[in-house]
Amino acid sequence: MEINEERFTTFINSLDRGNEEYLDELERIALADDVPIIRKDTQTLLKFLIKMQKPVNILEVGCATGFSALLMAEYSCPECKITTIEKYEKRIPIAHGNFDKYDKDHKITLLEGDALDILKELDPEYDFIFMDAAKGQYINFLPDCTRVLKKGGLLISDNILQDGDIIESRFAVTRRNRTIHARMREYLYELKHNDNYETVILQVGDGMALSYKVSD
Repeated sequence: MEINEERFTTFINSLDRGNEEYLDELERIALADDVPIIRKDTQTLLKFLIKMQKPVNILEVGCATGFSALLMAEYSCPECKITTIEKYEKRIPIAHGNFDKYDKDHKITLLEGDALDILKELDPEYDFIFMDAAKGQYINFLPDCTRVLKKGGLLISDNILQDGDIIESRFAVTRRNRTIHARMREYLYELKHNDNYETVILQVGDGMALSYKVSD
């Protein structure tokens, strides 16, 4: 029998209990404005991992308008703190506005600027990192993410399958995407062969890599 993955995903998503109403509204606005946002099945897995890991210091690389940070804040433990990074100037004030309105427990801190620069200044205190920024930069973010992630922490990398392009040869993807394609392949190879991590790659959303830090 031929498996229709889209139908399976739709069916599985239909079973989800959903999010708080304000998150559904923020998701609707983001989609209407063509703002990148994590997919339904990605949301479900992220919530599950946060409930299971119970992180107290979360780092998010790539904030956009704040949806995923608020999702993590909503479903994390009361003492959890979230640091999120965004450099796109047009999205920063929107994220601040959303945090002012919905981050009632003041869990979230937004750092403005290039993640490559900001990551170098952070202390090694995080037990959960969600990577969802410029895909071509993941390989460049990795050294400092590894440095600031505690042993036993979890690094989650989103959108690693690039809508299926990742399995194609470089000549099968558009010329403008070839650099990103090559860098993502390099990133995934590094995750799977890095002695600091045990990594599993999942076909959830547009692909997620879950990397458990086993050593410093």
